[in-house]
Formats: sequence, structure tokens, C-alpha cells
Amino acid sequence: MSILVVGGHERMEKDYLEMGKKLGFKTKVCTKKANKLASSIGNPDAVVILTSTVSHKICNIVEMKAKKQSIPIFRKKSSSKSAFTECLEEINKELKA
Repeated sequence: MSILVVGGHERMEKDYLEMGKKLGFKTKVCTKKANKLASSIGNPDAVVILTSTVSHKICNIVEMKAKKQSIPIFRKKSSSKSAFTECLEEINKELKA
């Protein structure tokens, strides 16, 4: 399974990748403003938006693209390790159910 993480802190990008790998996810992280974010989304199994560190504009772009492709969206206000782990567990439950 693959997931796209939008937002979060640049210094934690490696942590997000490692945590995703531990739970069997192929993880792509976009922490910076991407000019062509809509085209770089690809076709993940789920999208995680860490809302405290991302603009409304980017949230809207990602949500619109994900909805068009029927990709589930998971939102967390915090970008901490524990919040991200919690979100990964939610994804596991929902996608494997």
C-alpha cells in the first residue's frame, strides 16, 4: 500500500518515511510548497494531510485531486510522531477492513 503525506515538518520527513515503512506502507512525503503538487500526487491508496503545517490552498488542491480519484483522505492537526502513528493505524484499519 502507498500513502501520500502532505504537510509536516521537513526535519521529520525521514521519520514519516521510516514509520510508514515499519507498517508496510510505501510513503511519499511533500513537506514543501510544490508548484505542481496536483500533478505529483500520483495514485496512492490514501492521503494524509497534517493540517497544522500546510496552507488552506494546498489542502484544497490535494483534497480535490484525491476526491476525483476516490482516494481516502485522513487529516491530523498535529504533525507529531504519535499523531502520525495514530493516523497510520487508522489507515490500516480502514483499508484492510
